[in-house]
Amino acid sequence: MKGIKTEKTKLRRKVFAEVARFAYEGGGPEVLDELPYKMVDGDDDPFRQSIFLERAIAGERIRVAMGMSLLPINEHAPTSKGVDESMIAERYYEPPLIDIIRFACHSCPENRVFITDGCQGCLEHPCREVCPKKCIDFDSRRNRAVIDQSQCIKCGQCMKACQYNAIIRQERPCMKSCALGAIVEDEYGHAMIDHDKCASCGMCLNSCPFAAIVDKGQIYQTIKAIQSDTPVYAIVAPSIAGQFGKDLTDTRMKSAFRKLGFKSVYEVAVGADLCTIQEAGHFMKEVPEELSFMGTSCCPAWSIMTTKHFPELSKNLSMALTPMALTARLVKKNHPECKIAFIGPCLAKKREAGRTTVKSYVDFVLTFEELAGMFDAKGVVFAECEEGDPPRRASSDGIGFAMSGGVASAVANHIKKVDPEREVKIERAEGLDECYKLMKKAAAGEYDGYLLEGMACPGGCIAGAGTIQPLNKTVHSLNKAKEKAPVANAVDNKYADLLPKLENIQEELAGQENS
Repeated sequence: MKGIKTEKTKLRRKVFAEVARFAYEGGGPEVLDELPYKMVDGDDDPFRQSIFLERAIAGERIRVAMGMSLLPINEHAPTSKGVDESMIAERYYEPPLIDIIRFACHSCPENRVFITDGCQGCLEHPCREVCPKKCIDFDSRRNRAVIDQSQCIKCGQCMKACQYNAIIRQERPCMKSCALGAIVEDEYGHAMIDHDKCASCGMCLNSCPFAAIVDKGQIYQTIKAIQSDTPVYAIVAPSIAGQFGKDLTDTRMKSAFRKLGFKSVYEVAVGADLCTIQEAGHFMKEVPEELSFMGTSCCPAWSIMTTKHFPELSKNLSMALTPMALTARLVKKNHPECKIAFIGPCLAKKREAGRTTVKSYVDFVLTFEELAGMFDAKGVVFAECEEGDPPRRASSDGIGFAMSGGVASAVANHIKKVDPEREVKIERAEGLDECYKLMKKAAAGEYDGYLLEGMACPGGCIAGAGTIQPLNKTVHSLNKAKEKAPVANAVDNKYADLLPKLENIQEELAGQENS
């Protein structure tokens, strides 16, 4: 529930803030081991009626937020176990990046249709009459209908027939949210992630109302790098528009980030402009002569889904570098000794940053939620930040990458500028379920000659799993940011001439896996 401070969102923010505070203030393993007790005070009323279970779950959340893996379910160990290993760069992106705290899982029903107390015990019993399996009976003692769950086929006919809306369907939220069938059930009824199918989109994490699903973070590693002698630059996705409210304006952005210890801030929308030029060039050269269609490259979850479920079509995805990768290269060209933290809305970007051709440029990946924890830990008040130059150098099209349809629109606009006679047919999908359907049709030849855009999150990056604000507010803020852009199209970006120096595509991306 984006934009609403539920107990779940407050808990996640509290975990991120405590991890950030521990990183900034320092301390030994004993300080880390005390955090679950600090978070779950003895005077608190524990959600699960057991303060010991609450503290164990808090300890696991802290571990994962610090970049460590969950402990085996039968292992009892302090929260700090493995903290030294979490600082080894090669292990920053060690899978799994998304996991489920088994003993925090509510073991929700996978899929059931049942009759609630709203049943009025009516004479007509339409639910019983329409049931194709005749598995609904009437309990005269309780004066209500009941369903024999062993016979029910979940067809929903009884739900439609009940005039009191007393019959409902319950589905496991995480399983329902996963378009790829990556959520499975263990022998005890707990949810598990099949990582061979998972695309790291994070929709399951958003959907779980018990906050049992967690994502591996790099707050601790980022802050420790900030405290070293190496300058750390933040590169920020355009979907930051409006995420932190009206007080974090463009003109206060650099000051706010410097309060966290970052050297400065660059906007990833500049890389989006460069990506636009690359993808447009590939499309004009390769479609339809070499490829029947081309898919955009920017959403890593869409790329992972295609590679896993449509391997024969993976060659049709553009080999253009993503905005994150291109912006990181641009910054490291100017500051070769620096470290770079990408900050955005997306959990799957952590998967992308683990690729061989990306991790040498992108050192850390943080979500907006994790960044909020850092602001909380440092007590940053946005209204008190100094005014300065906004980090705005990108086109309106580049900023629009954050919204569903924005990538394909930017590429088409660029092609129209350089080749006005060429028609660019576009089809797009948002949400992995719709992306999957799109690729099924593409495999059947329905989109030959098209440019296809896939976004794993409904609404695009502005609705990513790591965002804070609801979609409608972010759309409004992003459109205002687009209006303030100095130029309209990618080709007018002053950094466009640097693209040949940043790409080296043929050698560097040969054989790259989209995972």
